[in-house]
Amino acid sequence: MSELENENSSVRIKKPKWLRVKLPTGENYKKVRSLVDQHKLHTICESGSCPNMGECWGEGTATFMILGNICTRSCGFCGVQTGKPDAVDEFEPGKVAHSVKTMGVKHAVITSVDRDDLKDGGSTIWAQTVRAVRNQSPGTTMETLIPDFAGKWENLQVIIDIAPEIVSHNLETVRRLTKQVRIQAKYDRSLEVLFRLKKGGMRTKSGVMLGLGESREEVIETMQDLASVGVDILTLGQYLQPTPKHLPVVEFITPEQFDEYKELGLKMGFRYVESGPLVRSSYHAEKHLF
Repeated sequence: MSELENENSSVRIKKPKWLRVKLPTGENYKKVRSLVDQHKLHTICESGSCPNMGECWGEGTATFMILGNICTRSCGFCGVQTGKPDAVDEFEPGKVAHSVKTMGVKHAVITSVDRDDLKDGGSTIWAQTVRAVRNQSPGTTMETLIPDFAGKWENLQVIIDIAPEIVSHNLETVRRLTKQVRIQAKYDRSLEVLFRLKKGGMRTKSGVMLGLGESREEVIETMQDLASVGVDILTLGQYLQPTPKHLPVVEFITPEQFDEYKELGLKMGFRYVESGPLVRSSYHAEKHLF
């Protein structure tokens, strides 16, 4: 049994009151829902079971997920489907750009599944998508939440060369738990991704989930590791189990503890720290442009 599993995995910890979320509603939500369905777009909002989907879609924003909705990796925390991905849709960059323009998005967040099956790791589609959004919506800024490209640095360089306003890569958890939580990923490789992005002149961002069994000391050590590679923006949020097949929640972190981590992060030198139970990578992303 994994150290992340409860003694009886069938017993779930009851969600505390501070994790209540708003139900999807309003005209803007319906508009985004219609666009996503009409253009058969993939969003991490849905695939990742994000608790803020109702709020963000209600404000007319969404995080687009490119390169399909099937990931080649099988992380223990993630609700995105794992398996053999479909062929790359060469028209996808144009579809995403058209939707960004139609929605009038001022700041677009784009992420992707891992495509370890592709020689370029999907970096070509990444670059084409950024260019397409710029062509159709010149005033739109972008945050790209990228994978580690399996440490193939020539593919990472493609992202650096296209230079989105913010480039994000999530560390997700502390060093000790990485093998169970991220399976095919490596803690130090992710730090190397962030280091190379910063060296390439990017404004960088990373996120960590809490409640998987990490200690306070491990969280602080992880924050220090991210600060040491020059990360500008840090997000800290509560891990929520997507399905019974995924890793269980070991602990619900209190809002007060999240507040303490935010204060510590700012003292470490992060330009911006978003820390709270419902915080996710792209939550309030437009505020991180500074």
